Amino acid sequence: MIDSIPIEYTGARSADGPLLVIEHVTGVGWDEDAVITLASGERRHGVVLDVNDDLAVVQVFEGTSGISLSGTRVAFSGSPMRVSVGAQWLGRVCNGRGDPIDGGPPIHGDRLVAVNGVPINPAARELPRDPIITGISAIDGLTTLVRGQKLPIFSVGGLPHLELAAQIAAQARVADGAFQIVFAAMGVTHADAEATRDALEERSQSGDLILFINTASDPVIERVLTPRIALTVAEHLAFERGGHVLVLMCDMTSYAEAVREVSAARGEVPGRQGYPGYLFSDLAALYERCGRLRISSGSLTQIPVLTMPAGDITHPVPDLTGYITEGQIVLSQEMQSRNVYPPFDALSSLSRLMRHGVGPGQTRKDHMAVAGQVYAALGHARQVRELTDLVGETGLAEADRAYLRFADALEAGFINQGRTEHRAINDTLEHAWTALTMLPAGDLSRLDPVELARHLASAVPDGSEGST
Repeated sequence: MIDSIPIEYTGARSADGPLLVIEHVTGVGWDEDAVITLASGERRHGVVLDVNDDLAVVQVFEGTSGISLSGTRVAFSGSPMRVSVGAQWLGRVCNGRGDPIDGGPPIHGDRLVAVNGVPINPAARELPRDPIITGISAIDGLTTLVRGQKLPIFSVGGLPHLELAAQIAAQARVADGAFQIVFAAMGVTHADAEATRDALEERSQSGDLILFINTASDPVIERVLTPRIALTVAEHLAFERGGHVLVLMCDMTSYAEAVREVSAARGEVPGRQGYPGYLFSDLAALYERCGRLRISSGSLTQIPVLTMPAGDITHPVPDLTGYITEGQIVLSQEMQSRNVYPPFDALSSLSRLMRHGVGPGQTRKDHMAVAGQVYAALGHARQVRELTDLVGETGLAEADRAYLRFADALEAGFINQGRTEHRAINDTLEHAWTALTMLPAGDLSRLDPVELARHLASAVPDGSEGST
């Protein structure tokens, strides 16, 4: 993965944990790639964490155990880390720095590309359009994911966000063209890493998925590189090979904490809650690498997954992410307590580009109207529940009780589904219609009258007119 090795230094001043301090260096800068050659001939890789006068601090991915200070040679590449890109990545499982851990051969791609990348020029962008069907009703029906969009998942520790992300990666499809998945897991436990590999094994074997796994015990600097490597590989597949690529990155909060730790090690002035002041631009540099280009038939879509400490949506990571991305999917602890999967909080979730990806020829003609009616009905149902706390259900009008039945039916039949269940878009919308027909027909003003009459007739066994 190293392009060239112009300078090599012999000996080191100190080695402590993953950090190796090299002295008498010149012309070395931050984030440079480095190769450390031990006296035994073993080669390790690292990245320059800090430079001060003639000292360079290198974080060694494999750690400094066994390194002899006098017999160690360090070579600096003169540039940030580069990875080879190409279709050879498909079907592979790698660690957070791109080295295969699936027992297969090393990956030798078409050419080397710097992992830092460049955000897409807005003038070169094409409007995101056309849906990605995940097979999950709550997402496909109410917050439809559009090719070229960045749609994050906001979660809380203890909720099944990693499981949901793996299910999306295993099931997501597009109607036409090639479709590849790049899954970057950051700061996960070994148990979660194994569970993710098992969940994605079938898709990986089909040759259209790349899995990067950075565990909580891996070096912090590797966690900073993982999403950059994943996006660099994905960009090549999307914009140079014309494929449709979905990148899932979980957990971006772990990534941000790694950025904070590296920033502290460099002695930078901390900002809000200890995160560096450039966290916004750092996250934007990752998120803005997705989209559609006018000069390419491919697309790159992102689903960043992040956990909100203590459920605080104003925490810097979700707060800044919300400014950059185009909506959010919010998972709810309350829904989780009722054993609903996915624990989807509909009224806190939205997809700002949904209207560009639904309708005739994309999903179904009634899709946008059904989603709008569901949101309106859920909003009223929430008001009714608050009223119920005051007067009790017996004090409600029949029309209000209908909204409670609707909300329960939507939760049980539409939102709640099996962890491996893949629903077609028609099934998703019909589940929504089933719940909506429990409401007074006069309240369903967003729906087409002909379609409404048909569904009301099919919902009543004797064919008589439905609720009024």
